[in-house]
This record gives sequence, C-alpha cells and structure tokens, in this order.
Amino acid sequence: MIGIFDKVVFSMALMRFLSSMIELSAALLMLKFNRVETALQINALLALIGPIILFIVTFLGIIGVSGKLSLVNMLYILAGVVLIFIGVHKK
Repeated sequence: MIGIFDKVVFSMALMRFLSSMIELSAALLMLKFNRVETALQINALLALIGPIILFIVTFLGIIGVSGKLSLVNMLYILAGVVLIFIGVHKK
C-alpha cells in the first residue's frame, strides 16, 4: 500500500479524507449537544460542505485527465457536474 501515488489521485483522496473527518466531527458534535435543533443546524452546515467537496474533487479529477480527453469530452463532464448541481438545487 505504501508507494508513490499520482499527485491528483492523492489530492482527491485527501479531500475525501478531510470530508470524512468533517462528517465525523459533526456527528460527534450532534451527540455532544444532544438537541434536535442543534443537530439540524449542524446538518445544514454539512449540506453546504458536501457540494463544495464534490466540486473540488471533480475539478481535481478533470485536471488529472485533461491531457487525455478531447475538448468535447471535457465539456460533457463539465455539463454533467453542472446538471448535478442544478438537480440538487432546492427552490
């Protein structure tokens, strides 16, 4: 398991690790405060952080494959990410 990692893959994994630590910390805070109202507020903050992490990890992945994909395929990926954000946007 120990070895040389691709910088982009390492960065993507590091962002996901950071995301999991934020989620775990939020769960522990919910248990500490032991109030539904506070747990909902913490959960709302997580709802903001999740899409940001998704965007960053996707952006890093696109950077990693940018030299291997055509411009049209890059636009397809970008359109897919935009559609995900439109689909989950609450009005």
